[in-house]
Amino acid sequence: MSTAVSPEAPAPAPRPDDGSAPSESRLRQLPALLLRGLLTQRIVLLLVLLAAVVVTFLTLSARNYLSAPYDAGYLSVTLISAVPLVMLGLAELLVITSGRGGIDLSVGAIVSLTSMVFGFAYGEWGWPLWSAIVLAAAFGGLCGAVNGFLIAYIGYPALITTLATYYAFSSLAIVINDQQPISTRPIQEFFSAARSVPVGGGEDPLQIPLGILTFLLPTAVVVWLLLNRTTYGRRLYAIGTNDVAAEWTGIDVRRTRFTAYVAAGVISGLVAVVTVAQFASARPDAGVTGSGMALPAITIAVLGGVAITGGIGRVAGVVLATLLVVWLNAGILLAVPGNAGSQYQLLALGVVLIAAALLNGLANRRYGRTG
Repeated sequence: MSTAVSPEAPAPAPRPDDGSAPSESRLRQLPALLLRGLLTQRIVLLLVLLAAVVVTFLTLSARNYLSAPYDAGYLSVTLISAVPLVMLGLAELLVITSGRGGIDLSVGAIVSLTSMVFGFAYGEWGWPLWSAIVLAAAFGGLCGAVNGFLIAYIGYPALITTLATYYAFSSLAIVINDQQPISTRPIQEFFSAARSVPVGGGEDPLQIPLGILTFLLPTAVVVWLLLNRTTYGRRLYAIGTNDVAAEWTGIDVRRTRFTAYVAAGVISGLVAVVTVAQFASARPDAGVTGSGMALPAITIAVLGGVAITGGIGRVAGVVLATLLVVWLNAGILLAVPGNAGSQYQLLALGVVLIAAALLNGLANRRYGRTG
């Protein structure tokens, strides 16, 4: 009895491997990858926001919706207000990155007090300019050392400590010269340090504030090298991430945190020199008038991606966040002239800061700690 054997079905012909399937998969993943990049990479997000702000106001300017042209010349002139903001934002970057609720509310008060010290040295005592600048940096570092000692070695909370020294330094700045500014001839002539210098050729070159070249760029480069090319930078990120684990690895947590506040004080002392040049006067309220300099600096640091819990922060984020705030404020002033413009600036800054905090929370929940 024979058994019938059913013929096997022919195997399907192999499809040519043209790479279309992987390409389609990558295309489907592209929106998710872009979203992840925006949420986890603050530099990318800031670049997108900065481009959106500039393009929006350029469009409004081209259609004559603004009170004056929003162009490259106007944007370059507004950079004069970015010099102290970036520098103090870098100071906050150092102390916030150190962790344990690190923050410095006294940077504006240090600017006020140190500007008076610089005014006495250069404007009344006849010190050479370079030695007066060194004195301002050293005195600012001394004020930062007071904060650092109380926070790192005594263990006081940074918020309360720097709030207390804010009041103390502000009061000393006012009483040190009987509430009077110092406006002697050398101080008035020092205004030339805040002038703008032409960059580029043509009949109408861009005007870049001199303070960017003499104070801002050197400070940014030094802080970047300190954080990214030295062992101190690695120790600072380590104690900000987990100071207990850092201490178990042999890092001197207290000294590292103390040094961060000293460095913030040195930067604040240099900002005092910048403000004296900009005002052509050493003013006792230079860093605390209005809303002060501390809160905008903290806002810029957080907007730039510095994690308020510590351990995360980049120099480029602080610089880009400052440009975003300065150029956004510049456009608002042209769109809403008068006193109402300054109020809309504060509103816009608050909205941007809340949005940054929400994005931080969303990114941390979805992707973990980001930078």
